[in-house]
Amino acid sequence: MSDIQFRRATLADVPVIVALLADDHLGKSREDTGSPLNPGYAAAFEAIDRDPNQMLTVVERGGQVIGCLQITFIPGLSRLGMLRGQVESVRIAAGYCGGGMGRTMLEWAIAECRSRGCGVVQLTTDKSRSDAKRFYEQLGFVASHEGMKLAL
Repeated sequence: MSDIQFRRATLADVPVIVALLADDHLGKSREDTGSPLNPGYAAAFEAIDRDPNQMLTVVERGGQVIGCLQITFIPGLSRLGMLRGQVESVRIAAGYCGGGMGRTMLEWAIAECRSRGCGVVQLTTDKSRSDAKRFYEQLGFVASHEGMKLAL
């Protein structure tokens, strides 16, 4: 996988990222891939891009975006002021699933968190994504907490 490149996403990448987010059973009901792209995506990108605690990353192979993920670096007072890395929106283009790309992406994200001084890397996955849960467990993630959400 020496031809893989990780780079910070640009506004021009947003349509591809949205397409990746929409390309599964949950995403197709949550995302809008219509053209022109919903302006909410550009506004969200701008907010992410100007926040130094956000890292929206795309993965390229042969000049084509084939994956994405977002890391949020969360400062906090608990655990002696430990910094946490929150990994979200991990997606891989359908043609690249099962070939080790997910492992490469998560190992890269973990290394980024470590290099920034994070004491823990955390993520969430929808309970319906049983394959993703197994995958994360194989990487050493532990379901140590019960996550809760409130839709507003």
